[in-house]
Amino acid sequence: MAMDRRKQRILEAIVALYAADGEPVGSGLLANYFDMAVSSATLRNEMAALTRLGLLEQPHTSAGRVPSPQGYRYYLDHLLSAAGSFTLSAQDREQIDDLFTSMDAEPEKLAQSAARALADYTGMAAAATTPQADDLCIAHFEVVQVGRYTAAVLAVTSAGGVRTRVARVADGFTRADAQTLAALLNRSLTFVVPEDVTDGLTAELLAATESRLAPVVRAAEALVRTRPQVYLEGAQYLAQNKDVRKELGLLLEIFSDSGAGRTLIEPQGNRVTATLGEDVRPELPGVCIVSKRYLAGGGLTGTVALIGSNRMAYQHLIPILDYFASKLGQSMSGKKQEEQV
Repeated sequence: MAMDRRKQRILEAIVALYAADGEPVGSGLLANYFDMAVSSATLRNEMAALTRLGLLEQPHTSAGRVPSPQGYRYYLDHLLSAAGSFTLSAQDREQIDDLFTSMDAEPEKLAQSAARALADYTGMAAAATTPQADDLCIAHFEVVQVGRYTAAVLAVTSAGGVRTRVARVADGFTRADAQTLAALLNRSLTFVVPEDVTDGLTAELLAATESRLAPVVRAAEALVRTRPQVYLEGAQYLAQNKDVRKELGLLLEIFSDSGAGRTLIEPQGNRVTATLGEDVRPELPGVCIVSKRYLAGGGLTGTVALIGSNRMAYQHLIPILDYFASKLGQSMSGKKQEEQV
């Protein structure tokens, strides 16, 4: 049985109506949606056909239907292929612009702030990763005395980001120690990829300085080994959503591992990608992840995503996510408001 344009429009309508109130959609409500241009009898026949195709389900003995996971897949495949046709309202654009003006420009903080702002703006969980590139490394170290027994190691990445780590030196730490260590770190650990921080290199660094300063050396090594981070914000919105709150524990477990969290929200290419929870392992029934890659300049990329029920309001949320990704990339690369398109 083929999917003609009328069946597609009916499926789209049921997805939209079910997203609005979470109740099974009957032929009477559909008839009103189409301004009575299609009879209830015709709509019932088409709904029955969509059910036989596996795109709709009948949760009760009532005549109402809801989209099945297969129905959502069909809908999203066709919807996202035309995502460029969705428009962002001027009000949304202005409000999102205002959100970004108050965010910290440091990449790690900016990614987390953007995820939090997106979650609160949409009333859904949101996630964002810090930008990353295959050749990202530390370009410069600074070591600062911040207390009698404490040192702060600051690492500037080749993309201009700043990483920090604090180390405690039990026998005391001086400004002279800071200068000595900064010279050592800039000589030995700049422009080094994580895989090059071997036991042999560690032994060389420790041999080149006093043993009491080993915690500072190890703090610097930890900064070199730092992988891209992923931040999940708005978990409370998942807890409030009856469709997905039973999956909250598993989602939190996944995002506790940065690698697993990044993999879950990774989009396909540079387009908006929607992934249903039934298509991931472990399964997350009823969950949908809509994600978009952002470009941070200098070859760096990251991801920003919305996480919620698969009956989310896609037509409203996709342009918001798309614009958020654009704004996040522009902010990461330091572009000014007047340079933004």
